[in-house]
Amino acid sequence: MDLLRITLGLSTLLCSLVAGLVFAFTIVVMPGIKNLNDYEYLRVFKGIDTVIQNSQPIFVFVWLGSILTLITTAILGTVQLDGVDRLVLLVAFAAYVFGVQLPTFIVNVPLNNLLQLQDLNNMTELALHEARMNFEVRWIQWNTIRTLFGI
Repeated sequence: MDLLRITLGLSTLLCSLVAGLVFAFTIVVMPGIKNLNDYEYLRVFKGIDTVIQNSQPIFVFVWLGSILTLITTAILGTVQLDGVDRLVLLVAFAAYVFGVQLPTFIVNVPLNNLLQLQDLNNMTELALHEARMNFEVRWIQWNTIRTLFGI
């Protein structure tokens, strides 16, 4: 089996796992915590994000691996493929990088980082509500975009 087929299979697997993760947040996690009060909502999301932020090794392997294998596949595919095959590969590459990864790093991760800085135990109810409103709508909106592009 040639290197392009190997990287294509691996990038397909890893990108699919990332798409599944953001999809799970869209249809399970965020709806599951939606009805919690502001403090509990923020605390639960912060706890989930802490697992990710603490460099959970499988998560890091899948997330960063999806980027690296897809870049490798795109480079190999650009050299080895032509016509429609090359076009499909480059469109898939662009959709994943600009529709999943870019929003992750410019919107979702910064929102997560801001939430991590919040001392929820010392915030008033009004401050908790404001923190949630500044987080929830934008995070869900961009996660939905990531999900659609990931699929």
